[in-house]
Amino acid sequence: MARFVVVGGGIVGLAVAHRLMTDRPGDSVTVLEKESGWAAHQTGHNSGVIHAGVYYKPGSLKATLCKAGSASMKEFCAEHGLSYDVCGKLIVATDEAELPRLHDLHQRSVANGLPVKLIGADEAREYEPHVAAVAALHVASTGIVDFGAVCRKLAELLAAGGAELRTGTEVTGVTNRGNEVVVTTTGGEVVADVLINCAGLHADRIARLSGVSTPVRIIPFRGEYYELAPQRRDLVRGLIYPVPDPQFPFLGVHLTKMIDGSVHAGPNAVLATAREGYSWGRINLRDVWDELSYRGLWALGRKHYRYGLTEVARSLSKKRFAASLARLVPELTPADIVPAGAGVRAQAILPDGGLVDDFLIVEADRQVHVLNAPSPAATSSLEIARHIVSRLPVAQAG
Repeated sequence: MARFVVVGGGIVGLAVAHRLMTDRPGDSVTVLEKESGWAAHQTGHNSGVIHAGVYYKPGSLKATLCKAGSASMKEFCAEHGLSYDVCGKLIVATDEAELPRLHDLHQRSVANGLPVKLIGADEAREYEPHVAAVAALHVASTGIVDFGAVCRKLAELLAAGGAELRTGTEVTGVTNRGNEVVVTTTGGEVVADVLINCAGLHADRIARLSGVSTPVRIIPFRGEYYELAPQRRDLVRGLIYPVPDPQFPFLGVHLTKMIDGSVHAGPNAVLATAREGYSWGRINLRDVWDELSYRGLWALGRKHYRYGLTEVARSLSKKRFAASLARLVPELTPADIVPAGAGVRAQAILPDGGLVDDFLIVEADRQVHVLNAPSPAATSSLEIARHIVSRLPVAQAG
């Protein structure tokens, strides 16, 4: 019997554990999560979108695993009675200058084999009567779900299948000892044959604890949300996105119908002062030092400081935030939106300031480290898990 330890109880970690239990039923699976519950960070603070795979370079892990994951996530929800809605989305060009980027996105979507359609302003308003658009890309397969509910179901299935689920257990050290991996935690030692690191915002730290040399550093970016006041929810039927700037992994503030019927607006993207920094007031000195001492962040800042300043200004001004939304739906005013929390994106950055734009999965001796898995990782989670587990040599853990 092989022993697997998965670090991280977000959707990727739980999906990996579930895939291990499914594909290797005779083996032992332990999940370690430092928080008291599942999906406490990235998974539990996102916009709940089942992405189609529009934005990603054809042939990349993001493109292939997102498309497959969109289908498998819907199948999982249907099988287990979890609510989801394939509502589709519009990516809208609000002026003529954005049309070339919209057409490029259409070509990329077609290359990725997605059911998309370029439409004009009149047809766009058939989907979203209040939208402002000179043209739009309709993405029929985009959906919405509560990824927290997906995690709770995965944990339930893991418990029923005999996996050991340990919340409130933080990893403090990792040592290879012969053919074993010894994981030191706040709850004692756990000995495994294989460690799989799905620690999200702390994945690079777990890798370094494990003796794995990686040049990337996780830099946290906070995404702040508003939501439409209940009496204004009728302004949005589904999902409305701007045409993204290809220089950045962030999609711009958008309007997202949630599975509970609310409509979220956002997120923006500001540098966070803690890896779990959900507000300006949350500051972690260790995290701040990690950011400021990393030359990749300074290189990134030199390249994109104007973008960063714009995001900070939007964070500090409800009026600016509402103005960004009004480019998509002109009827929206500051009075129509109320604060709705925030999430933090774990973005891996290279020493030259480059943003790692694909999923990054590093394999080492008896270890696997998921070092970059921001959006669309939740959509792709079941397929990320399949990808990782399929690459584990049987002999490695036997």
